Amino acid sequence: MLDSKGFNLWADGYDQAVGVSDAENTYPFAGYKDVLGSIFQTIMERPDPVVLDIGFGTGVLTTRLYQCGCTIYGQDFSSKMIQLASEKMPDAKLYQGDFTKGLVEPLLCRNYDFIVATYSLHHLTDEQKISFIPILIEHLQEGGKVLIGDVAFETREDLNQCRLNAGDQWDEEEIYFVAEELKTKFPSLAFTKVSSCAGVISLSR
Repeated sequence: MLDSKGFNLWADGYDQAVGVSDAENTYPFAGYKDVLGSIFQTIMERPDPVVLDIGFGTGVLTTRLYQCGCTIYGQDFSSKMIQLASEKMPDAKLYQGDFTKGLVEPLLCRNYDFIVATYSLHHLTDEQKISFIPILIEHLQEGGKVLIGDVAFETREDLNQCRLNAGDQWDEEEIYFVAEELKTKFPSLAFTKVSSCAGVISLSR
């Protein structure tokens, strides 16, 4: 698992590395653009949405939302990622913080129309996910949504098949989402498969 120093070092080449995997339709980023596109379309159905992005990285999704008039808040633990994203979104409210320890204090002071996390929450253990997701739901406006786009699977069998296909490329340190298992804790959870190794999880308030 990369720490903040690792992400700082990877920041400049991050978008390129993701793009290669997506274009080649390979683990771990097959379907990346479609995942972000799906979340973007959902958010833009609401007028003037206020969006919190958890682990926004270089701001690929949030920059597009920002350009379309969304009010953007964000938390990321990489100072380099924040610097790159701030250059694209000078009026966004971006905070440094480790989301494995929760949301930073300024972000706890308001609610959001959408809380998004793309390719970030797989750094949480399953137990941490189960603890963190209710906090996110609690900070939604009525009718708001948490949208998680990530390496994610409908079933444990699907995950195991992807692991087999990925071979030596599989990252054993990442803890990926399995929708049917999360549904035991969040019965209203909806999962949309996007590729062999990606999907969008939606939870509403």
